[in-house]
Amino acid sequence: MELVTTHVHTTFCNHADGSIACMAEAAERAGITTLAFTEHYPLTHAFDPTERVSMRPWRVGEYLRTIDEVRAAHPGMEILSGCELDWLGSTDDRGLTAEDFADFEIVLGSVHYIDGWGIDDRGRQDHWDEVGVDVLWRRYFELWCEAVTSDWPFTVMSHPDLIKKYGHVPSFDPLPLYREAAEAAAASGRMVEVNTSGSYYACKEIFPCPAFLRELCRAGVPCTVGTDAHSVEETARDIEAGYRLMREAGYRCVTVPCRDGGRREIAL
Repeated sequence: MELVTTHVHTTFCNHADGSIACMAEAAERAGITTLAFTEHYPLTHAFDPTERVSMRPWRVGEYLRTIDEVRAAHPGMEILSGCELDWLGSTDDRGLTAEDFADFEIVLGSVHYIDGWGIDDRGRQDHWDEVGVDVLWRRYFELWCEAVTSDWPFTVMSHPDLIKKYGHVPSFDPLPLYREAAEAAAASGRMVEVNTSGSYYACKEIFPCPAFLRELCRAGVPCTVGTDAHSVEETARDIEAGYRLMREAGYRCVTVPCRDGGRREIAL
């Protein structure tokens, strides 16, 4: 079956190991037909003080030029130039405009921060106890719904239940949150990503979980698949597992973003 990944990181983000060229070579060897490079869009010092979380602003031009060069070397594969853009809500200090994203062919929308606190910040995991798991889950989905219905240039919403990453689960049934998020995504017309990296974190589960994915399917939300690769070995990791999860949830096709802004489908 045709394989695609619409979420790949490289050395440009300062916390991944594979170069753009090496990632593209690995993707071609694996039989991937659509590959999207989606480097973390620059954050300010307030959110990335160690410069290890996102791409540096002065490297964006180099990043895009390198993708163009690698695209020319792999004419049999559709390679998209993209970024992963954090939704920071009222704490955003970047003053972004549409012009900042004019050169990107795909923009992933992500919620990594809850009111300034980084979900991925291993040094601040005590925040779970300070605020409470239930409160953080509800606030995460509130922000996620804000993001997906915003006027920001998101093409795909990535790892939609990232809040579960380190294994923290709420005391309540999260199904109503999933349903609300699915309805928001459907209203926005945006795609949502099945992200295969979740199986390798404490949650031991692909993003989104099966119950959430069923709600997305029921709401008619198109889904694509991304590996969220940060090394060459992860480029094609578990794509077919993501396809199986989609089919089990009721999907009969994978939706793939195209360079021209359109979409195509792969039958499952």
